[in-house]
Amino acid sequence: MSRTEARSEGAGPFTTRLTWRLMDGRIAVWESRRARKRGLLTVRVPGEAEDRSRRADIVSIARLRRLNAVAAAAFTVGGLLFALWAGVAQFGSAGATGAWIYFTGGLFFNTGGYASLLQAVNAPRRDSESDALAGRRWRWWSYEPGRIDWLSTFLLFVGTLVFGVNLLDSLLTGLSTQQTDRLIWAPDMIGCVLFLVSGHLAVVEVCHGRPRVLAGDLGWWIVAVNQLGSVLFLVSALAAYTRPATGSLVNVDIANWGTLAGALCFSAGGVVQFFERP
Repeated sequence: MSRTEARSEGAGPFTTRLTWRLMDGRIAVWESRRARKRGLLTVRVPGEAEDRSRRADIVSIARLRRLNAVAAAAFTVGGLLFALWAGVAQFGSAGATGAWIYFTGGLFFNTGGYASLLQAVNAPRRDSESDALAGRRWRWWSYEPGRIDWLSTFLLFVGTLVFGVNLLDSLLTGLSTQQTDRLIWAPDMIGCVLFLVSGHLAVVEVCHGRPRVLAGDLGWWIVAVNQLGSVLFLVSALAAYTRPATGSLVNVDIANWGTLAGALCFSAGGVVQFFERP
């Protein structure tokens, strides 16, 4: 069915919501997160109190549901493992066992990051001539930096990989202060910055532009809690810098508590994500 574009919303070069009027007078609304996470496109008659949502095809819905479950479970478990490691480090002696808990949590974050990217890669696309979402052939990878959802999830995934370098190096022993800062602290900082940028893009996507509070939007709560976790991770990383002169951390308590609180934020975000499914 033919249509005419009515309004495009987003930030900078990114489009996060499109609204257009169909020839029969109905209004169709496509939102990038809603389409990617729930496989939905809203169609309504002007003046209606209730919206009717058109779902993508069954194959796309099944894929999105599986990917959502994998991502949610991975961030939930990974966050709990990070929190466990931070708690052990704060109240006891982490040692080798603690390092492996930390590393295992990182593997779960890697899984969650890649599953989130796959959601963006395989999200159903808007049919430009109708009020429907069209599925697409399964892909393990794509390069679409012009899409805010792809860029956000890609940076998130890269951030988990950089954290993986930090976590792997944390298993090494006998490092000098300079080696500790270069091999462990530097990747930690880079990963935190990538998480922050990814989270900001996610907030912009769900807010369709300038960040604001959307208390009634489940997606907003997920990205807001995760972004808080990213901020806490950054605070923890800054406090975990090893002073060359003394060989001690800037503040070990802030480093541990920041990691614990940030990890719990991601774990909570993962739990809530189970409910933002197709």
